Amino acid sequence: MVTTRELISQARAREEAMSRVDELLASATGTAHDLDGQVEATVDGRGKLLRLWLAPSAVNLGERLGPLVVEIAQAAMREATQDGYNKVALLLGEDMTVLIERLTGMPAPARAEDDDPGMTVEEFQRLRAERLGETPAPSSAEDEDAYWESFDPASLRSDR
Repeated sequence: MVTTRELISQARAREEAMSRVDELLASATGTAHDLDGQVEATVDGRGKLLRLWLAPSAVNLGERLGPLVVEIAQAAMREATQDGYNKVALLLGEDMTVLIERLTGMPAPARAEDDDPGMTVEEFQRLRAERLGETPAPSSAEDEDAYWESFDPASLRSDR
């Protein structure tokens, strides 16, 4: 059973942690660059441009340079937003971070519906096996049966 003193202590700890949220979000930064490496931008968690770097060849972009700088700055802002939420999640936990996202109306970029979820574990393992020239793990029940029928127990190493 939790005592009153423990509840008060927990409430004070949460209050202190919540007071640090603004500080954590303000300390977040994000950096992004274009694929050609001609434009790089760094912004803070509030969207303030901290650094903008342009390669000398960026002048050749002409009218495309302005929109590219804006696009890169927006990508850096998404990175800074995610960095801030990651820091808050370490302090307050995932549930409180989701609540803060909902209250601010700014969901974490990693939760965006159009976010690329990356590759699956299976896809990673298949690509790794191809790269290393290994036989990929079976992907279906029939393949698994065939795999185990051809399995040689002598291939196992025993350290005993």
